Parts: sequence; structure tokens; C-alpha cells
Amino acid sequence: MTKEEKNEVIELLKDKFSQYSNFYVTNTESLTVEQVGKLRRICFDKKVEMKVAKNTLIKKALENLDDKKYSGVYQSLNGVTALLFSESAKDPAIIISSFRKEGNLEKPVLKAAFIDGDVFEGEKELKGLTTLKSKQDLIGEIIGLLQSPAKNVISGLNAGSKIAGLVKALEARAEKAGQA
Repeated sequence: MTKEEKNEVIELLKDKFSQYSNFYVTNTESLTVEQVGKLRRICFDKKVEMKVAKNTLIKKALENLDDKKYSGVYQSLNGVTALLFSESAKDPAIIISSFRKEGNLEKPVLKAAFIDGDVFEGEKELKGLTTLKSKQDLIGEIIGLLQSPAKNVISGLNAGSKIAGLVKALEARAEKAGQA
């Protein structure tokens, strides 16, 4: 690979790292060409971009963008590396898990995940990453929690008018009984 070709790959990777706030670093070593092709199709269907590059080029691209921000990812750059870029933080984790389960495979292995500025290292993180909630899901839950007390107050006020009506009816009945 010429220096010019390497620079092109670095620029392409820099664009991807800048475009996505989430990416996964995986090891796809020992997967057959057919299995890698199947993994690529699954990623494409789920709108996850899969890129394979040399570790030194990946590291240079990350260092050129922000050396400190991505420093937690550097130690995972060894062996055969495939990068999975996604808008969703959990889609790549789900793809990896289901691909392995469906094919009864041990690969791809999660080496690291960079999600909104946080680094999750190692295979032990994979299960937790599959249960991450999206930003929209969390906002929806927070809005629901904030609306809940307001709904309780409103229903209490509505119930209060019913109670007030009942009290008035009892007062009217007591007045009539007192006059008779």
C-alpha cells in the first residue's frame, strides 16, 4: 500500500469517526469469506457500516481527530479489526450477538465500543450493550415520569369535584332532615 493510499484510508476513517458518535471495534479473524459477507449484509440491512482496516491506520485516524478522546480504544487495536459504525448505540451489539448465536460461532468478538464518548472494553460488555436504550427511548421515559405526577394531580382535582358534589348533596339532605 502506497503512502497516498494509506492517507486516503486515514481520511475515509476520519470522516466515519466524525460522522458517527458510536462505533464498535471487533475481531473477525477466522471467519470465512462467506461468513464475513453474511455479516456485511446484516449490517447493511440494519444501517450499520462495516469497515475493515489496518490497526495502524485506524489509530492514526483517531489520533488526528482527538488523541485524548479516543485513547481508550487504542489498546483494542490488535489482530484483525473490523469497525462497525452506527447511529444507534446498541444495533452493532445486537448484530454481533445474534450473528454468533445463529451461526453457533465465537466470532466476531467485541474488542471495544465507543459510545457517545465512553469506551466499553472487552467481550464482557457485549450483553450490557444489547440492552442500551436510545436517546429517544430515555427522553420518552423521562417525559412519562414527569407527566405522571401532573396526571395524578389532575385526576385528584377531578375526584375532588365529585367529592365536593357529594358533600353538598349530603348537606342538602341534612338541611331537609333538620327542617322536617
